Amino acid sequence: MTASHPGGAAAPEAVRRADPLVWWNPHRVPAADVLDALPVTRADVQSARDLRARAAPLLAALFPELAGAGGRIDSPLVPLPGGLVEALGGTGAERWFIKADHALPVTGSIKARGGIHEVLGQAVRAARAMGFEGEDLDALAGPEWQARFADHAVLVGSTGNLGYSVGLAARALGFQAEVHLSADAKAWKKDRLRAAGVQVVEHAADYTHAVGAARDKAATLPRAHFVDDETSRELFVGYATAADDLARQLDAAGVVVDGAHPLQVIVPCGVGGAPGGLTLGLKQRWGDAVHCVVVEPVQSPAMLLQLVSGLDRRTSVYEAGLTNDTVADGLACAAASMLAAEVLRPLLTAAVTVSDARMLHWVRRAWATARLRLEPSAAAVFEAALALGRDARGRDATTHVLWTTGGAQLPAEAFEALLGSR
Repeated sequence: MTASHPGGAAAPEAVRRADPLVWWNPHRVPAADVLDALPVTRADVQSARDLRARAAPLLAALFPELAGAGGRIDSPLVPLPGGLVEALGGTGAERWFIKADHALPVTGSIKARGGIHEVLGQAVRAARAMGFEGEDLDALAGPEWQARFADHAVLVGSTGNLGYSVGLAARALGFQAEVHLSADAKAWKKDRLRAAGVQVVEHAADYTHAVGAARDKAATLPRAHFVDDETSRELFVGYATAADDLARQLDAAGVVVDGAHPLQVIVPCGVGGAPGGLTLGLKQRWGDAVHCVVVEPVQSPAMLLQLVSGLDRRTSVYEAGLTNDTVADGLACAAASMLAAEVLRPLLTAAVTVSDARMLHWVRRAWATARLRLEPSAAAVFEAALALGRDARGRDATTHVLWTTGGAQLPAEAFEALLGSR
């Protein structure tokens, strides 16, 4: 049953009641039919791969923790421990993995993939405008370019993790950095940004307001770049290149992905840029052999509502009578990115909504069973996998990848508070 909310879209009754839901996307079509018509192309993703390769020495120079990996920002692909597979209802016939972006170098969240990519792109553009003609981008790590970048600013609106990634990368290159944080942002994320020399602007309103404020401020500055989480193709393609990392790791693990051996990937979703980019990259590589699923809080199902409503106008969770109040600060987005929605509507297999209580349950269980240090937003993937397993349509994937998107850099006191939550 559905009901029309004030904006005119048909919201599932379970969504309006803030009840957990598995929503199977009726708009999905064969990937081959739409990939070449999407607003982000294969050529766009290839350009991101090229920049990623050229910038690796620069990143290794900027961030010592990347030196051993040659400047590559990637996370381990970890077999899911047996206790967690059993808890998720695994049959023993499937293979289960965690793509551990909660332990991603530099910032400890998936946002490093897109955020750092966009800041790198802006650094190259700014340097070219000032006469830099070289191809060895590690030269931009030197004091000369740090001094020349000092009167340039990078601004972003965030609930925390994107702001941390953008702010850290901008400051490492010598840019001024200003991060506008929504009311959901955790105090420890604000503290870390300030410690890195980032200007933090706090807002008493939600994520959409913080983004708008950062956009408006950037428009008043002479040499400013605004990182727009709602529309940025640079963020999007930065996330898309993660499909290359996953493909390499699955191949090393002996996992075949094809029509007879499907892959299911579950990713937390806030405004949608990261899961949208990942889905695009995965579909470009494996087509219909990969099934992509997003998971959202029951009070913040912005992407689910946008996909249900269609692409004619942007909708919000408030129109469905929801609060956008969730313990998963990284997912507390009232409205989805329309760019991400345009990509996900024909490609996404399903969206799952989960409660705060169940996210906190999996924070505790993942720690107790496997010593995985996860934020609630990252732990949401476990509840989604469990919910999908209750439905026969969720059992068609022989390999499951749960993309844990943040948490390893949680301060001890913040993580202990989560463990003690009920």
